[in-house]
Parts: sequence; C-alpha cells; structure tokens
Amino acid sequence: MAASLPQKAGGMAGMPPQHQPHPPPGAASAAGQQPPQGALREISPVFLCRIGQETVQDIVTRTMEIFQITRATQLPNGVTQSQAMYQDRFGKLQEHLRQLALLFRKLRLLYERCVEMTSDLQEESSELLPYVGEELVTVKVEPCSSAVNQERREVLEKVRQKNQEMKVLMDQMRNLLWDVNAMLTHRK
Repeated sequence: MAASLPQKAGGMAGMPPQHQPHPPPGAASAAGQQPPQGALREISPVFLCRIGQETVQDIVTRTMEIFQITRATQLPNGVTQSQAMYQDRFGKLQEHLRQLALLFRKLRLLYERCVEMTSDLQEESSELLPYVGEELVTVKVEPCSSAVNQERREVLEKVRQKNQEMKVLMDQMRNLLWDVNAMLTHRK
C-alpha cells in the first residue's frame, strides 16, 4: 500500500468541504464549536487534534459497518443468491472502503499539519532525560487550584470510561474475527 499522499496546499485536497479544517466564518458557530477570533485564519493544533479524533471515530464506525456487512454476507454453500443482492452488498463495501481510504488520507494530512505546527514545541531528548553524572535542575512546582484538580479528576474519569468502551469494542472485534476464522475453517 504505497500510495502517494497529495501535496500540501491551502486546504486538504480530496476531502469534502465539511471535513476541511478551515471552516467558513459561520460554520464554527453552527456546529457549536467557536474557535477564538484570530483562529479563523490559522486553526490551532488543538482544534486539528479534535478534528483528528472525530476522524478516528469515523474510521472506527466505517470499519464496524464493513465488518457488519461482511458478517451478514452468506457464504456460497451451493445456494444461489440473487445477483442484485450480491451487487448491492459489493457496492456498499466498495463505497465504505473508498470512504475509509479518504478518512485515512485526511487523518494523515491532519497529523502532518499538527507536526508542522508544533515542531517548535518538541523538546530535545537532552531536555527530557539528564545524562549520567549531570546534576538535576530542580523545578519549583506550584500547587494546583481546586478547579484544576476537579477538572483533572473529570478528565481521568472520562478516560477510564472511554478505555472501558474500547475494551468492550476490542472484545467484540476479537469475537467477530474468531467467528470469521471459524467460518473460513469450516469452509475448507
């Protein structure tokens, strides 16, 4: 899968307008997400990451739909299926796969844009870990306010919930793959 990625341009080529990272002036307020005033010209990396998160969720949804279509497809065991039903499912699979390719391309472009925008923020490895024998520079840490601690607890709880949801989803995917492998084994 060595497909070349499109070159960077003003927008992200190959994406529908609703998935472009530069929304028109009225679109951000309609979606309920209003970037700061100066952000209409340059989108912040945080906003790009949010778009990337939504893209990943779309990828997972499309993948689940592909698995559901595949699971619902009856294996040819001597029974003749109607050609129209086969063509319909094949068309749906092709459309989902095409959309999936576009979403992965969009995710790649978002990633490259975020890396480009935050390249000056990345720390050198010498700043992160001291060498053996170097003295550690102590940094004075101020205590956080109760509002910050409360927000941290809320975020941690959301992360725990999302992790649990992902674990359930992974279990479902594993079971689905076991079913597919079992069907393929019985077919032989």
